[in-house]
Amino acid sequence: MAFPVDLRRCQALGLAGTAFLALGGETAGALPVRDLLAPAGARAALGLVGVYFGVVLLIAAWVLLGRLVRSADAPTPRELLLVLAVWAAPLLLAPPLFSRDVYSYLAQGAMVDAHMDVYAHGPDQLGGPLADEVAPLWQHTGAPYGPVFLAVASALSGLTRGELPAGLVGMRLVALLGVALMAAALPRLARHSGADPAAALWLGALNPLVLLHLVAGAHNDAIMLGLLGVGLVAALGRWPVLGAVLVTLAALVKAPAVLGLAAVVVLQVRAGRRPAKAVLSTAAAAAATTVAATALAGTGYGWIGALDTPVSPHNWALTSLLGRATGAMLEHIGSDLAPFALPAWHLLGLAITALVIAAIWWRLRPRPVYALGLSLAAVAAFGPAIRPWYALWGLFLIAAAAPTTSVRHRVAAVTGVLALATLPSGGPVDSGQLMLAVSGGALAVVVLWQVHQAAHAPALGETA
Repeated sequence: MAFPVDLRRCQALGLAGTAFLALGGETAGALPVRDLLAPAGARAALGLVGVYFGVVLLIAAWVLLGRLVRSADAPTPRELLLVLAVWAAPLLLAPPLFSRDVYSYLAQGAMVDAHMDVYAHGPDQLGGPLADEVAPLWQHTGAPYGPVFLAVASALSGLTRGELPAGLVGMRLVALLGVALMAAALPRLARHSGADPAAALWLGALNPLVLLHLVAGAHNDAIMLGLLGVGLVAALGRWPVLGAVLVTLAALVKAPAVLGLAAVVVLQVRAGRRPAKAVLSTAAAAAATTVAATALAGTGYGWIGALDTPVSPHNWALTSLLGRATGAMLEHIGSDLAPFALPAWHLLGLAITALVIAAIWWRLRPRPVYALGLSLAAVAAFGPAIRPWYALWGLFLIAAAAPTTSVRHRVAAVTGVLALATLPSGGPVDSGQLMLAVSGGALAVVVLWQVHQAAHAPALGETA
């Protein structure tokens, strides 16, 4: 028998999930350095159990909400936006979760504010409390982000005067703005693509990865995707130049969004504009935006060289895994080619990405939003680095333009796996933490099963 579903039950279950996430994060999250040793071992362990208890509750609420979206009594987009706000509320003042990247953002913003070359130097050159919060791996690495995001981070640094709590809240508000832009763009993109706006919001905005990594993790991917989404909406209407400007601004946050310019061109051609004119106007708008944004940010063009910022040596991207395996095999047989294995696989990954993207656009030119979503998914899949939130690059637009329900189901299944893939501290996994995480998730499954049984138990005095 099916679990009973209604909007209020989904809303309450998801709220319970994010509340446990926020509470568990107080001792198990990506805490400031001064707090890392403060929680007692038992409290930190309990926090980790609580976080994964909350993650499983959130996933369950999202799956049930998906069933409701597909039912005859489907909620409206406005009702879904209210659910998103309710689910996100407990995470607003929670510590950073699942990554320490937000500390890097704050340190890089402080460097720009201090007129330091953020592309030539890592946060170690800044020194002080903010630099101490950056993960050791990135202490000596230049910023891999574009001038638009660094200008935002610099402005935030000036407003908060380098104070960590205020900076964390400010960076989360920036991420929330990005999520709001995503949620605003999805229904319009879905209608253009012939998809259900409510289903698009469910998969693209209420997705657990959005709440875990864009809201709780405060990743700048949120503002990149938000600008990309509203840029495509502008290009759908009568403002293709504005669309090109907004998409370029998204790319000047994180580079993968530059693929959105192809969608802007195709949308103009489909609206009756000559291809040559569409390409020239889009290129001119993108070039002017790039020059103006870089000049206003004052960071120079070091962001171009930062596109090849080194990745973690233990990154689990497909090409990195194959590169390390190949290098180990060559080293075992004594070959001098072992050091070249990883770069060679990374180059092969880029070549495969280019071929896949070309094939996607050749086949799906009439569906530019969907083609762009698949292209961004290919960039994440075959690139030299991968993180769970990178899946949102393609997922956001696939949610808006997926041609069938089965595509959404497959994407949702990937979401469920990736939502469980990262520790709330953002650090490496050890066996003890893995057991605690599994325990928290298993406890949530037991509780959900008991609720299910209670909901279908015969009332007192009735026969079974």
